[in-house]
Amino acid sequence: MKFVEERSQTTDKSLAGTLMATLTTMKFDGSRGMHEHVIEMSSIVARLKSLRMSVDENFLVQFIINSLPPKYGPFQMNYNTMKDKLNANEFHGVLVYE
Repeated sequence: MKFVEERSQTTDKSLAGTLMATLTTMKFDGSRGMHEHVIEMSSIVARLKSLRMSVDENFLVQFIINSLPPKYGPFQMNYNTMKDKLNANEFHGVLVYE
């Protein structure tokens, strides 16, 4: 029983590492909509949470910003100068509208 438990923890750590790598290196390439892109990134955060690794909402927003191509530069600059930061859902709405 202990072997199965240790193996499960190793698998979880490996999956968490893979998910974090995916989340931090993901790029929006326009092959699908912005909504789908943000939903996929949010889904990765939810999977990490199920593995007891929480990703702060501000980090998720920053990961999304970092995933945007250069043509979103003005949007990024505008967001970064805002006094009040948006939560992930608000940011999602503004980005999809943009």
